[in-house]
Order: sequence, then structure tokens, then C-alpha cells
Amino acid sequence: MFKHLKTLVAALALMAGFVHAPQTLAQSAAPAATTATASEAAAVASDVVAQAPAAAASEVVEENPYGLKALWAQSDMVAKATLLMLVIMSVGSWYVIVVKLLEQGKLGKQAKAAQEKFWSAGSVRQGADALEDVSAFRFIAEKGLEGASKHEGMMGTVDLNTWVTMSIQRAIGRINSNLQGGLAFLATVGSTAPFVGLFGTVWGIYHALVKIGMTGQASIDKVAGPVGEALIMTAIGLAVAVPAVLGYNWLVRRNKAVLEEVNAFGADLHAVLLASSKK
Repeated sequence: MFKHLKTLVAALALMAGFVHAPQTLAQSAAPAATTATASEAAAVASDVVAQAPAAAASEVVEENPYGLKALWAQSDMVAKATLLMLVIMSVGSWYVIVVKLLEQGKLGKQAKAAQEKFWSAGSVRQGADALEDVSAFRFIAEKGLEGASKHEGMMGTVDLNTWVTMSIQRAIGRINSNLQGGLAFLATVGSTAPFVGLFGTVWGIYHALVKIGMTGQASIDKVAGPVGEALIMTAIGLAVAVPAVLGYNWLVRRNKAVLEEVNAFGADLHAVLLASSKK
């Protein structure tokens, strides 16, 4: 009886051990699993950190080996001189265009001032004094007055009408000459810049042929640089010539409109001076 009771107690204890064993195994396995997860996360983080510079480097835009910077660095003295000539032409063209636009706008304001102040004055002298010292219309009035007052000596052999007309026309011609200044440069640039760019194109093709002859290969990597140089020269030549031609035509048309105002003022002044001299 006692022996059977002892066997029953031992069986119960063994069953209790099996019940607690999975929990103990789970508790002992949890730290191991946590350690494994942490190590895997650290490994992934290290991979990301290692790959970040490579990804950033791949995102950096590579420098164009056939751009303007490469053209200047790889070209010889002839190509550099051609490029500098085109740059000087472009800068000079834009300078002339801007300066002439400002001069024309200033002359237009002077024409409005002459219409408002000059013809409302009591005399030509008073009208001239009412205008600005730098006004082109005051300059014409001064020359007209000078021609009417200095009609003596050998000048007296010329009739007053002709003499006053000559004085006013000389003043108008000087203003016209100032307006036309710089337009010849624009016309020259517009007509020669494409050919300067074409010269750079021919020079670049010549270098491409030289490389082909030296290497015996006509692959893209051998001729891409010189051919790219040639195409860039062509594009720059056109970019210089087109604004110069357009600017020249635009300024000539604006000059014509301004000179109409000047010629009309001179004709009216001529009539007033002749009428004043007969009184």
C-alpha cells in the first residue's frame, strides 16, 4: 500500500515537471531570440549606413566631358581665340543694343518736352532756354539762332533761307550721326559671327580627323570631343549673330521714328526763324 502511494506521488511530480518545462524553455529561448533580432537589426543598419555613401555618390550628377568647360580645357590656342572673339562680339552687341535703347528713349522724352515747352514760349530764345542743356532739340534751336544771327560777311552772300536751312540740317545731321553710332558694329557682328563659328566648326572637325588618323580608329570615344567642340562653336556663332541682326533691325526702325520727330521740329523751327527775321 505504501509502496503504491510512493509510486503515485513520483508520477504526479514527473507530470508537474513536464507541465513547467515548456514555460521554462520558452523563457530561456526569449532572451536568445531577442539577442538574435537585435543582432540582425544591427547588421541591417550597418548595411544601410555602408550603402548610403554609395547611393549618394550615384545621385551626384557626373560632369559633362563635352561641355563648355571641357571645351575650354581641351581646346588649343586657335579654338580659344575663336571662342574669345565670339564672346567679345556678343558682349559688344548687347552693350550697343542697351545703350542705343536708352539713348532713343531719352530722345523721345526730349521730343515730348519740346512739344510742351518750346512752342508755348514767346520767342525762339525763350523756348530754347526752357529746354534742358543736354536736349537735342535745344541744340537744334541754338544752331538755328546762330545761323540767323551770324548772317554777315561772306555768309551774307548766301540768302538767309539757305543759310538757316544749312545750319539746322547740320545740327540734325549730327544728331542722326550719334543715333547711328554702333549700328555698324551690330551689322558687322550679324554678318560675320556665323562664319567665325563656322571656322571653329571646321577646326574641330580637323582635330577629329587628326585623331582618327593617329589612332586608326573612328570610334565615338575618339572623335566625340572634337566633334562636340565643332558643334558648340556653330551654336555659339548663331547665338551671337541672331541677337545682333534682330537688334540692328529694331534699332534702325526706332531711329527712323525718332528722326521723324527731329526733322519735323527742324522744319517748324526753320519757318519760325524766317518769319521772325522778316519782322
